[in-house]
Amino acid sequence: MRDDGTLDDPYAPSSPTTDTEDGTSTERTTTASRLRAYARDLTGRRRAQLALATGVVCCLGLTAVVQVRNEDADAATRSGSLSSSELAQRAEQQRASRSLDRTAAPSTSAAPSVAASSADPDTSAPARKVAPARPTDPAPVAGLDEDQMENAEAIVRAGRKMGVPRRGLVIAVATAMQESNLYNVASGVLPESQDYPHQGVGWDHDSVGLFQQRSSSGWGPVGRLMDPEFATRQFLSALEQVPGWQRMRLTDAAQAVQVSAYPEHYQQHEWRATRVVEAIVPTGR
Repeated sequence: MRDDGTLDDPYAPSSPTTDTEDGTSTERTTTASRLRAYARDLTGRRRAQLALATGVVCCLGLTAVVQVRNEDADAATRSGSLSSSELAQRAEQQRASRSLDRTAAPSTSAAPSVAASSADPDTSAPARKVAPARPTDPAPVAGLDEDQMENAEAIVRAGRKMGVPRRGLVIAVATAMQESNLYNVASGVLPESQDYPHQGVGWDHDSVGLFQQRSSSGWGPVGRLMDPEFATRQFLSALEQVPGWQRMRLTDAAQAVQVSAYPEHYQQHEWRATRVVEAIVPTGR
């Protein structure tokens, strides 16, 4: 301690006290020792600071690791909870879907209801059978009215069932045009014939029907002869018994069956009968 009360700095160089060679050497030795001590002290301080800093860094690292692990654990917990929720929701949806097989769930649109009914054959409506469309009857041709055209169709249908060629159909229609003007006519002489559907009454002996066939001549019962289909079969069956009828003139083939008092009158109807048959059964059918 100095006289003024201040402490001496142990590391501060002291002022030389002597000017002798020995004094100077001693002073240098003392100064060097103080410098080395100062350096050692400074190194110790730096090491202490470095150790402190290292410890702080380690603490911070551990804190970060713990925080990350905690966050991972929280994320895993949330993920597990979400997965459980999703599984529960899916299970509920599957149960609801299975219930749709038997019970229609309310919906806001028509599409889900249709899908549910089509998926379950027990709840789907049975398929309705659609009846085939009936062919449209051809319009009357060649000056015929509706009744005449319908009778011509009956003749053509019956002939096609028998397998008669087109020529025979034309001969049959032309013959009915001459005999009854293509009307199903009853007889005034046979009141019985009027008990069946008819389109007029004639007085040519006991002749009835489209071909004016006589029951007394062996053509068949009166009631059967008033049926256009039966009368047509009777006429065509007799026509097919005429040798070479397909190569004959129409009037000759018709006369061979009818044995009329006016054999040439059938010929005048050939063009009209041909047109009617073509309207009912177009060529190639």
